[in-house]
Amino acid sequence: MPVFAALFLTLPCLVWVTRVSAHDPVFGAGPHVLFKGGVEVHLGSRYEKAGDERDSEAELELKYGITGDWTAGIGLSYLRSEDDEDTDTGRGPSSLSTKYRFWRNDMLGAQESAAVLAGVILDDANVGEPKRDGSDYLMGLAYGYEGRKWYRWASVRHRFNEDADSGAERPNLWLLDFVLGIRPTPTEYLEPDWVWMLELNGEIVDKVSNQVGDTSMRIGGSQWFLSPGLMWTHRNLAIKAGVQLPIYDDLAANQASGDYRVKLEAEWHF
Repeated sequence: MPVFAALFLTLPCLVWVTRVSAHDPVFGAGPHVLFKGGVEVHLGSRYEKAGDERDSEAELELKYGITGDWTAGIGLSYLRSEDDEDTDTGRGPSSLSTKYRFWRNDMLGAQESAAVLAGVILDDANVGEPKRDGSDYLMGLAYGYEGRKWYRWASVRHRFNEDADSGAERPNLWLLDFVLGIRPTPTEYLEPDWVWMLELNGEIVDKVSNQVGDTSMRIGGSQWFLSPGLMWTHRNLAIKAGVQLPIYDDLAANQASGDYRVKLEAEWHF
């Protein structure tokens, strides 16, 4: 497991007197945006195992509320990739992101909303990903409902991947997410708050064949994960954690299916 969890030990000292009002799920996307002039500091740690390959990532992301419905951010990451024979560490790709909430419905004790989102994954990593002809792009749509007891989210995202400099094709993919959350015990404004979540996450990758030396490597296919998780909030601090467990895959024969993925995140709003 990665050692990036130490990044979270200092965060409880940063709590101010405002409370985080809404959040997105752990693995899926949601419509949450910041208030106008608001700032979010996001720390994330991810660990993934597939066959004999193990990848971990630490991420720092800063977001800013341009308006009450429009948020933009920039992200930096550090990667560690290893198998039974080799280990690589270094800078991961930087990213730019934006989200616009175009619909909001306030109800007694609940709110639902929808947003469009977009992102650019820059070609500036020195480990993990092959060099490519340009940046990758992400576009999506997210819906969310937040009540005193129940939460639900749904999202669809499409990532457009550029081919590698070597000429190898990097297939595009779809990300589908369906999430249900529950707050077992409604809490008061200044009390710590728990929400338990269960996500269904799908990854559908175009199947392509790339020539590697004298052999043809078939890549792509689909994977589905069932992902239990939880979210703890106290005033303007939130910590989220979850694990993805594979329940179905239809991958090309050359690929190892995922064993599990773990994710830990902390958000601080001010």
